[in-house]
This record gives sequence, C-alpha cells and structure tokens, in this order.
Amino acid sequence: MTGNSAGATPTTNRSLTSPSFSGRSPSGVGDLSVETHGIAPVAPDKRYGSPARLFTVWFAPQVNMTGVFTGTLAILLGLGFWLGLLAMVIGTVLGGLVVAYLSTWGPRTGTAQLPSARLAFGSGVAVPAALQWLSSIAWDALVGLFGGQALALLLDIPFWIAVLIVLAVQGAVGFIGYELIHRLQAVLTVVLFAMFVVFAINLVHGHQVVTPTALSGADLAGAFVMEVTIALSLTISWASYAADFSRYLPVESSRKRVFGYTFAGMVLAYVFVQGIGIAAAGVLGDHTAEGVRDVMGGGALGAVALLVIALASVGSGVMNDYSGSLALQTLGVRVRRPISAVLVTVCAFFLILWLQAADTATRFLDVLLLIGYWIPAFVAVIVIDWVLRTRSAGDFVDVAAARTTRSDAIAAVVVFVVSYAAAVPFMNTTLIAGPVATAWHGADIAYFVNFAVAAVLYGGYRYVSRARS
Repeated sequence: MTGNSAGATPTTNRSLTSPSFSGRSPSGVGDLSVETHGIAPVAPDKRYGSPARLFTVWFAPQVNMTGVFTGTLAILLGLGFWLGLLAMVIGTVLGGLVVAYLSTWGPRTGTAQLPSARLAFGSGVAVPAALQWLSSIAWDALVGLFGGQALALLLDIPFWIAVLIVLAVQGAVGFIGYELIHRLQAVLTVVLFAMFVVFAINLVHGHQVVTPTALSGADLAGAFVMEVTIALSLTISWASYAADFSRYLPVESSRKRVFGYTFAGMVLAYVFVQGIGIAAAGVLGDHTAEGVRDVMGGGALGAVALLVIALASVGSGVMNDYSGSLALQTLGVRVRRPISAVLVTVCAFFLILWLQAADTATRFLDVLLLIGYWIPAFVAVIVIDWVLRTRSAGDFVDVAAARTTRSDAIAAVVVFVVSYAAAVPFMNTTLIAGPVATAWHGADIAYFVNFAVAAVLYGGYRYVSRARS
C-alpha cells in the first residue's frame, strides 16, 4: 500500500500525529464536551456510533434557503418547472454518488477527508487545503446570508446584527464539535422537514407552481446543462467534507450502509428543497426569507418560518465551520480545532455583508460556482490513488503510516492545477465567461472537463509509473 514510483524516495504522513492535531475525542453518543481532537487519525478503539446517524447529518444541512434559492435559478434561467426539476435531479444524484463514496473512507481511516488526501498529494495537500478553507468561509456566507435575512425580519433589527447572532450560535456549535453537530442535525431534520412541508403545502394552495419553459433550441439546451452544473456544484461541494462526519464510526462499519445513508440523506434533502425552490421561484425572487414569510401568511406561522430559516442556516453553517477547522490544520497551521472553527465563522461575516450589498442572485451564483470548480479534479486524483492503494488492503487504512513519493505528490499537484486551467474555457460566470461556454449558449461543463482531464492525466501518470516500478 505504498504507491511508490521507481527511483523515488517515499515519505510518510506522520505529521498528522502532531500533538496540536490530537486531543480529546467524544467518548460516545451524547458526549457533548468540547472536542479538541483535530486531524490526527481516530484510534480504532475510540470509534463509536452507527452508520444510520449519517442520514440526519447529511439531510438537515441541505434543508435551508440556500438549496431553495438554488432551485429558483432554474426558473431564472428559463427552464420551467419540469425541465428544471429534471436537470436538478441529474446534477444532485451525480454529486451525491461522489460524496457517499468518499464518506465510506471515514471508518476505514479514522481521518477527515482532506488529511486523507495526503495519500495522493503528500505535502502538496496544502494547495487543496487552502482552497477548502476558503470554500468553507464562502459556504458559511452563502447559508448565513439567508439566516441573517430571516432573523433581521423576525426581530426587526439591522441585518449585520442578525448575521452576528446567527454566526455566534453556529460558531459555538462548531467550537464544541463532532458529537454536538450530529445531535443538532438529528433534531433539525425533524424540525426543518416539518416546516418546509408546511411551506410547500401553503405554496401549492394559492400560487402558480408549474412554470412553463421560456426557451427553445440551443438556448434551452444551454440552460439545461447550466442547471445540471449548478445542482452538481451544490452537491459535490461536500466531497471535500465527506469523511469528516464518518471518521468516528467503527472500522467494521458496513460500507454499503455508510454509502446508502449518506447518499439518501443528501439527495432526498436536496431534491426536496430545490424542488420547492423551482416551484416557488415566482414568489421568492431575490427576497427569499421575506417571500417565505408571505407564503406562510405572515403572523405567528410566518414568524416561526423565519426562526426556522435562521436555525437552518446554523445547521448548515456548523458543517462549514467544522470542516474549515480541519482544513486549516491540514494546511499546516498548528492551532487547536475549536479555535480554527471560530476563525472560519469570523471571516464569513464580511463575505455575507458583501453578498447582501448588491445583486444577490448574481453574486450568489458566481460564488456558488467559483468555489467548487477545483473539486472534481481533487476527487479524480484522490480516488485513483485510493483505489490503487487499497485494492488488497484490509478494513483499516493507516493514513499516517502510508507512504507517498515526492514524484507522485508533485504529479498530483501539477494535474490538479492543469485540470483547473483546462476547465476555464468552459466556465460560465460573470467573472469568468469562457469562450466555449459562451459559444454553447451558456452551457457550463467546466466541472465535467475538470474531472475528465484530471482522471486522464493522473490515471495515465500512475499507470506509467507503476509499469516502470
């Protein structure tokens, strides 16, 4: 399980075991004391829990207004209800398959997703780790934006104060860590599902739900592909988080159950909330929280809806705070996990104010796409390396002891960068309008190009290097 190339000197990943990255772990379900344990592998004898709890930890974070607002983009693109729903399901399922597969690595390594990427990237993991840390801040902002809007409406307070309150609550949960996050998501799954069902019922009784398609021909095809990419970007963005929330599961945990509960929780939640967004696009527009209150009829029910929206942003935000804290440690910053979680929350505050300051829809879409263009290549590289390493491995994979050659690590980083560059002509945002995407009537296939180029280049490199070994 070395993955060595001929003539290369292998190095291990023992830096994962630094005292700064270790600490107190939860002793079992319900242990809500502060988790100071960071990216160091969790010892097999300290594992606990059942794969079933992965359903709620992946369901609740998706049931929020970020998912709803993403659904409204299908109507803004002109797809209409049915084609928008189909495109959304395709993108969601593709991304869900990736995240569910990576989630199975948690029990086998006891390690979070980015530290596991050291198997392929070696010390070069600092590149995706930096991107992941920045992405965590961006996602914190995307979900905190709607939580702040809802709380500002509910309490009639300035937006920036409402954002501070939302971020303070989620920062506290992220500070405590893994077990509180799991328990919170279990409760929020029930609360959020109930509220959004009521919202959907109110929406059906009094508003136009099935919007007709507004495009035809090449414009329609381009918009359809764009919506698939938007849905994929939302789901696959969790790929670099996947094992973070399964790493405490016992080594012997069923891989099929880990995969199944992760996939079901994520995909069902996204289809649910994005479907509501597609149906409610005409009502919500750019004023998502206010639109929900109006659909609920105002009054007490409207107030409850706003409170639930704020809670939903907390449920999703804590995932970003937690994974961002692990990304910062993977980057090599020797700071305790609880402190690094708070840093992510603080940085997100300023990005939220920027998103709120102008055209929210445009800025939302730009951030949504831009923060994820690197992820497919990351997935391609780590999956190829993982498959080659673990074909004959047992249930437990010791990431800290595994060897990564300098040449393999350099190849991983080079492929990662080249794949991103190759995808640029296919991107479609207001910041990057690629010539191919423009010629194809706005069809953005950059995620797929990014993955394909990385798979071909890195897979070819590993095939040749192994043949020479």
